[in-house]
This record gives sequence, C-alpha cells and structure tokens, in this order.
Amino acid sequence: MHGVSVIIPACDEEESIAGVLAELRGVLEDCGEYELVVVDDGSTDMTARAASEAGARVMAHASNRGYGAALKTGIRAARYDRIVITDADGTYPASFIPGLLASLEECDMVVGARTGGQVHIPLVRRPGKWILRTLTQYVTGSSVPDFNSGLRAFQRSLFLQYRHLLPDKFSFTTTITVACLCDGLRVKFLPIDYRPRVGRSKMRAVNFFIFIGLVLRLSTLFRPLRIFMPASLVCSAAGFVKMGLDIVVAMKNSGGMSFWQVLLSGREIVSTTSIVLIMAGLQIALVGLLAEAIANRSAAHPTDGRE
Repeated sequence: MHGVSVIIPACDEEESIAGVLAELRGVLEDCGEYELVVVDDGSTDMTARAASEAGARVMAHASNRGYGAALKTGIRAARYDRIVITDADGTYPASFIPGLLASLEECDMVVGARTGGQVHIPLVRRPGKWILRTLTQYVTGSSVPDFNSGLRAFQRSLFLQYRHLLPDKFSFTTTITVACLCDGLRVKFLPIDYRPRVGRSKMRAVNFFIFIGLVLRLSTLFRPLRIFMPASLVCSAAGFVKMGLDIVVAMKNSGGMSFWQVLLSGREIVSTTSIVLIMAGLQIALVGLLAEAIANRSAAHPTDGRE
C-alpha cells in the first residue's frame, strides 16, 4: 500500500501532542493516504486521551518501555509500508515530511538532519553531539550530519532487516543509522529546522556514554577493524617502546659490554611487560581480522526481512 504511517512515540506529552497531530494533518492532507499512530509509552498524564481526541490511532504500553520499544510497537502495527517517525514534543516541523517522502523514492532511508537555518539545540549538548558524530563518521566511513535525528522516513522492510539489532531505548535511531551506512545502503540527509521542545527533555547526561558504547559495539558488528586495528597498533607500539627502553637500561648497566655480549651473557634484557604488550597487540589484530571475516560473511547473507 502506497500510503504512509507516521509513528509518534509519546511519554507525558499532554501539552504538545494535540498541536503536533494538528500540524501533521495539515501537511499530510496533500500526501495521499496516511495514518497517525501515537504510541503512549506509559504516560502518567493524559497523553493518550489527548491523542485520541485529536483523531490519532493510539496504542499504549502499560509501563514505560523506552523510545525504541514505542517505535517498534508502532511500526509493527502500521497499515502502510512507508514509515515516518517523528517526536511528540513539537521540535520537528511537519512541513519537511513531504520532502522526506519524495526522496525516499530513490534511497533506503531519508534522515531529517538538524542543520537547517533554525536549529535550537542546547549549547550544553553540542560538544557531546560533535564527539558522537565524529566517532560515527569514523566507524561508518561516511559523512553523517545528524546520526540520531528523530525525524526520518524508511520502508517497513528496512526495520524488519535490522529489528534484531534495534534497542528499546533512545539509541534506536543511532543504531539504524550506523547499520545502514555500514552495510552500504542509500541514506540521504536532508537539512531541516529544529524547534525548542514543549515541556521537559527526557535525555540525560548518561545517554552520552550509552551512545558511545553503542557506536563502538556496532563497529565490532559491522566494521571490526576500525576498532581492533587501532587498539592493536597502540598495544604493539607501547610494547616496542618499552622494549627499546629496556635495551637502553640494559646497555647502561652492562659495564661497557657490547650489545651482543649483553645478549649472549644470558641477562634479562627485555621485560615481561614488553612481551605481553606486543603479544596482546598481535592477538587483538588476529581477533579483528576474524571479526572482519565474520562481518563480511554476514553482510553477504543478510536477513530477509520477514517477521
């Protein structure tokens, strides 16, 4: 079916949800068939009621299961194969959705990159986002203007392909971005605006470290050598530097003996630390090569996207 299902995860968004739905309706009226699916993720306020009164199809979790879990619930229940996800806090302008849907005809996923003319991201978050974006670009080998934007469009089959990897928390969008780029799928980033949210943000400082761990974990699945080889080189380099220092110290304490005389004298020249570091570097490299071979084999036999 060629309509579009707009999935809106919501938790305690009573203040904003009606306005978000009204804005979406105003934009989607000219886009053909559509449905608005609000997934109430254990709200303690009247979010579900407000969404229902605004005409949305509402699904509810009995308790808060997380942003990713809410998206999974909505996508699985969607009537249409084309999926758009957006937030319930009013930050993403619905006016950019037609552009996302038009671009979806020529790629696998379209991400609304928060790089437009009006972007209101708190300054305190920008250094962390820059670090995460740089790490994501290193792992994927691609330019990534916005790795975790909550406004994007894709086919349901893409979700099914990666459903076993997608987490239940905030890292859903980061995971699907990294997975698609590492697998060489066509991902397009369209600049969009980003408005100040209505109500309190649910992001916490600890999410920064969760995102870093997630990107590193995904790298071991898709691009293992980008993590294992630098670690191997660091260990090996440290081992050879330590070995050089060991030799210098041994020669200073040799009493004028030549290197070969010291070597043949049976004295301990190279420390155990040096050997351990060099061997660890070699082992890490071998594990990385094995992981890369497994990743390449898995890429050659992707999941078929069936439930």
